[in-house]
Amino acid sequence: MIGHRTYSRVGLIGNPSDGFFGKTLSCCIRNFYAQVVLMESARIKIIPHSIHDPTEFSSLNELEQTSIRDGYYGGIRLIYATCKRFNEYCREKGILLDERNFSIIYDTNIPRQVGLGGSSAIIVSLMKSLMEFYNISNDDIPLEEQPNLVLSVETKELGINAGLQDRVIQTYGGMVYMDFNREIMGKLGHGIYERMDPKLLPNMFLAYTDNPGKDSGKMHNEVRFRFNQGDKEIIDAMNTFASYAQEAKYALEEKDHKRFGELMDMNFNLRRKVYGDKVIGSDNLLMIDIARSLGATAKFPGSGGAIIGIYKDEEHFNKLKEAYLSQGFRFTKIIFDMWGSSED
Repeated sequence: MIGHRTYSRVGLIGNPSDGFFGKTLSCCIRNFYAQVVLMESARIKIIPHSIHDPTEFSSLNELEQTSIRDGYYGGIRLIYATCKRFNEYCREKGILLDERNFSIIYDTNIPRQVGLGGSSAIIVSLMKSLMEFYNISNDDIPLEEQPNLVLSVETKELGINAGLQDRVIQTYGGMVYMDFNREIMGKLGHGIYERMDPKLLPNMFLAYTDNPGKDSGKMHNEVRFRFNQGDKEIIDAMNTFASYAQEAKYALEEKDHKRFGELMDMNFNLRRKVYGDKVIGSDNLLMIDIARSLGATAKFPGSGGAIIGIYKDEEHFNKLKEAYLSQGFRFTKIIFDMWGSSED
């Protein structure tokens, strides 16, 4: 039996420029995870998750509410597509797989559709499990190329609009500074990924909603179209996001948490300007407003549905907690991943 656990992730600074040849700083957090287990068996078998892949309902009303809450897709399509793409990739690269088969079980507690890397965590966990099951090492599939393979599952197989940031940080674990410069990407086929010590980060909190109501891929569609059309406003914005990430890296290295927090606020302000309040949504704006009203800096860790922010001390944390819970949001301290994203 082989298993891997991959943790949720948060984009600290620079997002959403990761999908637009920019720079970003991201880290894994141990608050939430996805886990995949492979057990050798006579045939390939994907075992549906009792909660995330329901096939039985007490009534049509329950079916309707489940589809509204979770959408029409659980983890099965991710697992199916990952296995297909893994086999295809190995064949393309001349990596021979033996004839053994397996059954797949997965589990996850990452909140759905709030920009915390839930889908990519399942794929990364399965990809690492498949590599171990077939005795494939990082020499066979280099670490820096694995995020591209994970991304191809979503973009090539499932048509999901996504960038490399989630796949890089969940493949590497800990905290990583990423440079997706267009020339570098064209030359190497991947970005430059620099590990950083998560201990450099300040105390941070996470707030999120149970009812995000947005698909993270769709949020970027109009902006991506404008970027591809050479829209100067969007191109300039993505360059600015990238500069925030670079400056944030320096701020952390100098232990300048004040400047790091200012850059978080600047990141959100620019995102709001580029996407507009209608796209961002009232719940997301309210979460940001609560933080700022209590003297905390805050931004999105992904595409919306959650925010991350900095708290000063326990008294400050408790005030923030009370405010978020009173508005019906979830709230917790962030537990940073210090050792890497995947575990046996």
